[in-house]
Amino acid sequence: MTPTTRQLFPTRPKFGAAWPTFQRATAELRPARPHPLLYQVNARVVLASRSRELGRQATVDDISDAVIDQIAANGFDWIWLLGVWQTGAAGRQFALGNPAWRREYRELLPDFSDLDISGSSFAIRSYSVDADFGGNAALRRLRRRMRDRGLRLMLDFVPNHVARDHTWARYHPEYFVRGTEAQIESEPQNYMRVDTLEGIWVMAHGRYASYPGCRDTLQLNYANPDVREAMAAELVNIAALCDGVRCDKATLILPEVFERTWGLRPEPFWPEAISRTRARYPGFLFVGEAGVDVGSALEEQGFEYAADQQLYDRLREGRARPVRDQIRTEMDSQRRSVRFLENHEGPRAAAEFLPEPHQAAAIVTFLCAGLRFIHQGQLEGLSKRIPIHLNRAPDETGNEALSKFYERLLRCLRHPCAQGDWRMLECREGSDGNSTWDSYIGFAWSAADQPSLIVAVNYAPHPNQCYLQIPPELIEGENLRFRDLMDFGAYPRDSDAIRSQGLYLDLPAWGYRVFEMISE
Repeated sequence: MTPTTRQLFPTRPKFGAAWPTFQRATAELRPARPHPLLYQVNARVVLASRSRELGRQATVDDISDAVIDQIAANGFDWIWLLGVWQTGAAGRQFALGNPAWRREYRELLPDFSDLDISGSSFAIRSYSVDADFGGNAALRRLRRRMRDRGLRLMLDFVPNHVARDHTWARYHPEYFVRGTEAQIESEPQNYMRVDTLEGIWVMAHGRYASYPGCRDTLQLNYANPDVREAMAAELVNIAALCDGVRCDKATLILPEVFERTWGLRPEPFWPEAISRTRARYPGFLFVGEAGVDVGSALEEQGFEYAADQQLYDRLREGRARPVRDQIRTEMDSQRRSVRFLENHEGPRAAAEFLPEPHQAAAIVTFLCAGLRFIHQGQLEGLSKRIPIHLNRAPDETGNEALSKFYERLLRCLRHPCAQGDWRMLECREGSDGNSTWDSYIGFAWSAADQPSLIVAVNYAPHPNQCYLQIPPELIEGENLRFRDLMDFGAYPRDSDAIRSQGLYLDLPAWGYRVFEMISE
């Protein structure tokens, strides 16, 4: 049975406790929070499911108020609506004709048919909302409904390439990186012939360095100033429809990266384009997809946030010290990092991590500073990845234990301190000669007139002990009570002992604590 929109977004509270109240204010959004929570929604999958329910083509108008209410009530600030732009027939035909992908689709969907293929959301033919989804007018109505609930809307921007049947390919072939007949013969995966008004041109597919090209796309030539101008104009048009963009493979058009791939060095694109967009739409948000070593480069270009791929990679390794090193860097870099455990491109967290390491990694990831990014289906513990070319999800029941875990974690993220000041905490040995303290990761959140949050994770496959060092300025009163927000246990402690020794912890493999530290 295909999951329905109601199953993907239940209209009752999915995560146990009653929904918290929130203000509906159509005039102004609340101020942006320093550590926002973003929820990614695959528009094509949701609307295809809704279409099957309704017996007609669903538009974004058919995303119900109850769906938006639930997302807002769970504490999210943003919805990233993936895949609303117009894509071309060429991209779908390419996906239909790929035998390896079709085998993957049949394994995922036993009753797979060609109707389940829509082509890649990132082979964009036009930055206008797909007419089947209701066009730009329907998106504006959805945005107003989101704003009524304090939610901001994020959409895609794909700077590196466009769909191979984009009108520019015929009318502005000079916008693209050209190839030669020799290259198309030796590298057919990277080049194609295109019928333009100036005759047949060989053009490159979008790609990076030596990686194979994305054969449903054409590579834009950022060394051409007209391309930079045209794409900056596209950004301004997009900004009229949303509050921020997630920029796919944003680093590929950095001058040094582009030159490394194509032998052409363009002038910088991002600073001017971002400045122009914000001049028209102040406060517009830029989130960039970044490689392991270039996230800081995007921040220098004007991005508020860049994906922290390295934290994810180190969590997958399963060792605490590299994770601590990654989150020990200066605070501004931490605050501007996108924290994630899964997205539309990689494996599901529930498939990549065993249950206990999954929970430990999620505590570290989402209780760090930065933008917390949750992928649709992650909260339910779904394990099957939906390929970007499909518009249908497989039938899954999810994982009840993970769902309950995320219910509690979302409650922690709604704590007032989780928008306050973040700092790492040091650990020391729990007894003489006991080096297992090195498996701990600890940090604290604090805010004025609020009990601090103390977070500790034993990021190792065996029990370990440590003393967690809590800053004296966070300790008030003679006695303390540590209330665990994840399992609701409460532990009284003497303030002087905590000041002199620290908080003693003896946690099982992959164990964690999220304490609200209350002075009594």
